[in-house]
Amino acid sequence: MATAKVYTMDGRELEPIQLNPAVFDVEPNDTLVHEVAVALMNARRQGNAQTKDRSMVSGGGVKPFRQKGTGRARQGSSREPQMKGGGTVFGPQRRGYRQNVAARTKRSALRSVLSARVRDDALLVLDSLALDVPKTKRFAEMMQLISPDHKRTLFVTPAVNKNVMLSSRNLAKIDIKTAAELNALDVLNAHRVVLVRDAVASLEGRLS
Repeated sequence: MATAKVYTMDGRELEPIQLNPAVFDVEPNDTLVHEVAVALMNARRQGNAQTKDRSMVSGGGVKPFRQKGTGRARQGSSREPQMKGGGTVFGPQRRGYRQNVAARTKRSALRSVLSARVRDDALLVLDSLALDVPKTKRFAEMMQLISPDHKRTLFVTPAVNKNVMLSSRNLAKIDIKTAAELNALDVLNAHRVVLVRDAVASLEGRLS
């Protein structure tokens, strides 16, 4: 049975929590995780680089100079690639890098990386994460208690919490995600994953 340590915001350790083995204790599948991670990274690429080929460059409808008698090589258009201001040959064009990945494949990859974090003792549960007002100092003090090594930490909340977002946005190596939007790449990019207790049930319901 997979378990995780539970802490309060002031650093006190509580009774460990039992995690659903169907989500947090599955066999790793590195090939599947790699496939999903590459697809997620490609989805973030914009693919906006574009150059104009000969058909896109304006002008060039008239022969630039007469065929013979100038001592120059004959030219038919001022927009040919070898001419100054002409079109580019084999330049980059707008394209999409998005790859289609099945939803169940993404869920399987997420289960695999979460299970790996549990086995590496890099996943812990926060009993609650409540801030009355946005306060970066309060959030930094909590981080010092539960993650004193200052490694990149991912917090998974049950829903969007404006005070938590505002309190953490100026702190380096802190990421905040909701249980509904969490993906395998988010977990791979973090050294430590902190699940708010209410987010555990949301994740188990989504992935089991």
